[in-house]
Amino acid sequence: MSFRSRSAISCFEVAMLTVTRLMPVTPEGHYDHITLDYDGRMLRRKLLTTDHGVEFMFDQPSLVNLDDYQGMELSDGTIVEILPAVEELVEIRGNLARLAWHIGNRHTPCAIEADRLLIRRDHVLEKMLRFLEAEIRYIAAPFTPEGGAYGQGRTMGHDHGHSHSAPQPHVHGAGCSHDH
Repeated sequence: MSFRSRSAISCFEVAMLTVTRLMPVTPEGHYDHITLDYDGRMLRRKLLTTDHGVEFMFDQPSLVNLDDYQGMELSDGTIVEILPAVEELVEIRGNLARLAWHIGNRHTPCAIEADRLLIRRDHVLEKMLRFLEAEIRYIAAPFTPEGGAYGQGRTMGHDHGHSHSAPQPHVHGAGCSHDH
């Protein structure tokens, strides 16, 4: 690279902080934090800003699901804790096992607690839950749903040829990969 082309590199490119590794966060290692909603915690490449105004580049080889117990070490050694943002949620009470089955059967992210379930606002699911005699209440809280089958990853929706828009039995057709 010639001297001329080196001088064309902007200060932004040279001085940009980057994520050097993802790690579990510990109280003694937390120096800054970033608050992200559920969708915002699914990243591959994005310019982010901590809650204290520090900009850094998150650039990973593949899509990463960040959880609230994780942190990121930046190129200057700063540890950034990931905090879940407050979101508009539906608190669900009632026959939790039955309600959780119906929510899970729709591949919907759900936080499962001892006495309640939490999902993001969704008028179609709310209608179904009311039909199933659930008690629902609207709240604002951090959303940290249950991970995938092995405790990590995301529950992703899918299209397998039937509608979830009406509160009726969930009938599967031929070719649906999770017939019961």
